[in-house]
Amino acid sequence: MKSRTIPAIISAAMLVAAACAVADEVPKPIPAPALDEAKLRQTASETAVLSGGCFWGMQGLFEHVKGVQQVVAGYSGGGPSTAQYEIVSSGTTGHAESVKITFDPAVISYGRLLRVFFSVAHDPTQVDRQGPDEGTQYRSDIFFANADQEKIARAYIGQLNRAHVFSAPIATRVNPLQRFYPAEPYHQDYLIHNPDSSYIVVNDLPKIARLKAIYPELYRETPVTLAAVH
Repeated sequence: MKSRTIPAIISAAMLVAAACAVADEVPKPIPAPALDEAKLRQTASETAVLSGGCFWGMQGLFEHVKGVQQVVAGYSGGGPSTAQYEIVSSGTTGHAESVKITFDPAVISYGRLLRVFFSVAHDPTQVDRQGPDEGTQYRSDIFFANADQEKIARAYIGQLNRAHVFSAPIATRVNPLQRFYPAEPYHQDYLIHNPDSSYIVVNDLPKIARLKAIYPELYRETPVTLAAVH
């Protein structure tokens, strides 16, 4: 699979099929965060660590967002000795399947990444589950790296709840980032390497289709992958 080009792997036809699968939901954009970074920063890069269900789809989605430089699938919320897939899957480690997103703040802000996170990446009203996956390792969680990220995340959750954007209160947790542990190599770019997997087709390709449909200004056709930046 590695020898095939990215456009060949995730074809336009597959994204159209994914979009049709969610057409009945009539996806709509949610309000932009009222509080965001005061201005686009000129630093080379920043990072965001987010958890919203299985990291295969989260990684595959954010690799299609303009301004994102790298997305790594991994674990956050627990200790180093339990940062292994088989152990995390027990749901007893404190870890959540997460993604570490390195992004260019001169192109996309932290708040705009959260807008994609809340509206496209997952259902933030679910508690300890997403789709067919259940357990604390699939919880919705924002691991903030600094005080600005915490402030933006908490303010946005409050804004969306007050506006009743979702049919239930947002269940997303907001916790300080202690450490992020990359997942095993076979999990990285899993969506890219396994586009025909029934799990990917049903649960994850629709997320990319929603991004393209709802936020075309943020969508890029060719995703950035770990292989491309290593």
